[in-house]
Amino acid sequence: MADDVLIEKRESGVALIMLNRPDSLNAMGGRLMPLLAEYLRECAADRKVRAVVLTGAGRAFCAGGDVKGMAAGREILNEGRPAGNGAAEETSPAAAFYYGVEGLRQSQRETSLMLHTMPKPTIAAVNGHAVGAGLSLALACDIRIASDQAKLGTVFRNVGFSGDFGGSWLLQRLVGIGKARELYFTGEILPADEAHRIGMVNRVVPHDQLMTETMAFAERIASGPALAFARMKENLNRGATSDFATALDMEALNMRLSGDTRDHREAAQAFVEKRQPVFRGI
Repeated sequence: MADDVLIEKRESGVALIMLNRPDSLNAMGGRLMPLLAEYLRECAADRKVRAVVLTGAGRAFCAGGDVKGMAAGREILNEGRPAGNGAAEETSPAAAFYYGVEGLRQSQRETSLMLHTMPKPTIAAVNGHAVGAGLSLALACDIRIASDQAKLGTVFRNVGFSGDFGGSWLLQRLVGIGKARELYFTGEILPADEAHRIGMVNRVVPHDQLMTETMAFAERIASGPALAFARMKENLNRGATSDFATALDMEALNMRLSGDTRDHREAAQAFVEKRQPVFRGI
């Protein structure tokens, strides 16, 4: 049986993570979410990984929750629930609700929050449909590069859900409060060019060039100053929710930290010598 998520770490410093349930449009069933969480933790801790690309196998990036599983009565994201010693009816409704909420919260922290906060640039290569929680995963990445055949939408309202994996926080910061509410309330699915026009994705490329262009972009980033990027990402994340004075304090701290790296000294010397710097992440 094929793994529900695949990972390839390249010598360029780019880790390619591929959601691999193409028959279900990479819906969040099976082992997809636990494996994604495992590989994201691994990439965050691996100093050789300097950028992460997330994409999907087949025709979709990710179709979100496993609706067929839900319709069949299978519960989703219950990894946090204890197995227990007896039949399912021994668990009280309150306990079942609690463990269900905690399981979802934990999965969100290990995937969307990790993509958004890990001290490395994360890039979504949106190869097809990114809808529901699948869109949320793409939005959690720092950069989104979409195929011209991609389709993006919240669609939670279509299955009677309110939304998860951070989409409601992330989308309105990209497209504005009013547009985000419109997209949540209508469930409209946008073609790639419209998603680009409103700022949901950074760029759109021909479908057959998506991975070539995305990996080239990721390799360009991976060749840069990894420690400075980590501090830069912290500045940007903090700046999105803090007041100006707090953002200035964070910038001052991180400017001094990045200025004490060997990469900074190498870049300064390369500038004087009129050559390209060689960053080593030290």
